[in-house]
Amino acid sequence: MTNMDKKIRVSMVGCCLVDRVYNNISFFDPSFLPFLSKRRGDGGLTPGKLVFKEEFEKFCEVNLPTIIDKITYKTLSAKVSIGGPGIVPLIHISQMLYGSENECHFYGCSGNDEDSEFIRSILKNMNISLENYSMSDKPTPSTIVLSDPDYDSGHGERIFINSIGAAWEYTPDKLDECFFSSDIVIFGGTALVPQIHDHLTELLETAKANGCITIVNTVYDFKNEKDNPHNKWPLGKNDSSYHNIDLLITDREEALRLSGKNNIENAIKFFRDKGTEAVIITNGPNNIKVFSGKQSVFIDSGLCELPVADIKSWKLAKKHGDTTGCGDNFAGGVIANLVIQLQNGDEKLDLLEACTWGVVSGGFTCFHVGGTYVENYPGEKRDLITFYYEKYKQNKIDSEN
Repeated sequence: MTNMDKKIRVSMVGCCLVDRVYNNISFFDPSFLPFLSKRRGDGGLTPGKLVFKEEFEKFCEVNLPTIIDKITYKTLSAKVSIGGPGIVPLIHISQMLYGSENECHFYGCSGNDEDSEFIRSILKNMNISLENYSMSDKPTPSTIVLSDPDYDSGHGERIFINSIGAAWEYTPDKLDECFFSSDIVIFGGTALVPQIHDHLTELLETAKANGCITIVNTVYDFKNEKDNPHNKWPLGKNDSSYHNIDLLITDREEALRLSGKNNIENAIKFFRDKGTEAVIITNGPNNIKVFSGKQSVFIDSGLCELPVADIKSWKLAKKHGDTTGCGDNFAGGVIANLVIQLQNGDEKLDLLEACTWGVVSGGFTCFHVGGTYVENYPGEKRDLITFYYEKYKQNKIDSEN
């Protein structure tokens, strides 16, 4: 039965920060090489991974501004945008759901500073409730993003230098009854909100007990990588967290570190054996792996693959960006489509259809710098994504025939 009047509440807790993106960095430039990691968790830089600012400065024995001057030769300026695997997917969800009565709520914190003002100045024009976006005396979380668009044969890659700031102080007691009565609750990049991350076991259990659909969207967990570089990363107190996850969205590196396995197939088996109902694993420009089983809220897809979008064939005129936020927008595209399916009253959710929207959402992100696309008018991004969704579907049909 279709019920377009049904209002779906989506609540996200997780990482929200200011990204300062330096594009056109070369990870092979002689000025860059001294800052590369020598061993796991040592505080040095590694393509595709994240490091804390404080640990990076210890590794280099130089302050971050001086290092950035050396890497950029003082010739590049940063593109400032909203970032974070909590807020960026939610922004995309709200943009894709423009015109509907669905609700998007963000739970997190910022400082009381210019970065906070920047974030709030953009979010106030979006259909996202900030009622539970609190302030702290500590600085707003931020990340230096070094982007090499030529890395990996032109597919591009980034390195993240993160300052957690106010997110150290965000605690589980900030999540109210409304959070746990949402239709969908998302834990987005909570490794950068440590006190939420450490309590994921209990938080997921409460959400599931209240009938919420639970989604976890991961981020590189430098804290646990540094503490235990040779052990698998914990997710909450123990592996019982996985039993209460309806959908886990992660990338290859994070999947292997969370599971302790050496390949994607074994990682998916680990998550399945621990009780996770559905898993999506992205892998840069390579095919994504998707699993959903018979007992889940999703249609049983088994284990299958989907190709990523061939963005080079899209030829979006006068648009050039980087890969920052591709994974976050992928997650947002998946979840936005799941919301639409819920609103339609679908008895079982089609995860493969949702992943198709995720793929084109992630691909579109390559045409602008930074993870957040600021629209020229409400509904613009949805219109653009819909156009490329249709191209992707047609290309997929053509390749199968």
